[in-house]
Amino acid sequence: MPKIAIVTTTARRGRQSLNVARWIRQEAVGRGDADYEIINISELELPVWDEATPPAMKRYGEKITKRWSTTIDRYDGFVFIASERHPSIPGALKNALHHLSPEFHDKAAGFVSYGSSGGAEAVEHLRATLAGMQMAHVHEPVAMSLFTDFRNDGDFAPTRSSGNRLHGMLDELLTRTRALEGAREKVSA
Repeated sequence: MPKIAIVTTTARRGRQSLNVARWIRQEAVGRGDADYEIINISELELPVWDEATPPAMKRYGEKITKRWSTTIDRYDGFVFIASERHPSIPGALKNALHHLSPEFHDKAAGFVSYGSSGGAEAVEHLRATLAGMQMAHVHEPVAMSLFTDFRNDGDFAPTRSSGNRLHGMLDELLTRTRALEGAREKVSA
């Protein structure tokens, strides 16, 4: 069964990405089509990337980078929660991605985004970053608005429509994840 990581993308206090991740996992686990786990970026405590060699060489000197590499190697696909910041992705996610490269090759990514414009620009920036890391991605993200999927107090309250789009995105993510399995096997052979 494929292993899918649901990745929070911000470490700031008061963030909603962990609540969004919990919702995704709750919806996804009932499907029974993959193992879904949450990776909470704020728990990683990754320093600003400063390894001596480029990530493409996979010769990490820092224990924390080696641990991060082992974590990502375990997964076949990813759901990234793209919360919009100025209008891009949060620095914590960008930094975490910069630590690695081969660990993401030939794996699939899906997106659940939110922001005043549904996080559309954050997803586009993330797509470009992941494409450079040789990842495939789903076509349609689950774009949630601060005006419809969050209450006036800022708490996360996804609409039924967002739930339906989530299941469609997960279907496409798993199709791509399974299709890329053969490519990963060829590289490791």
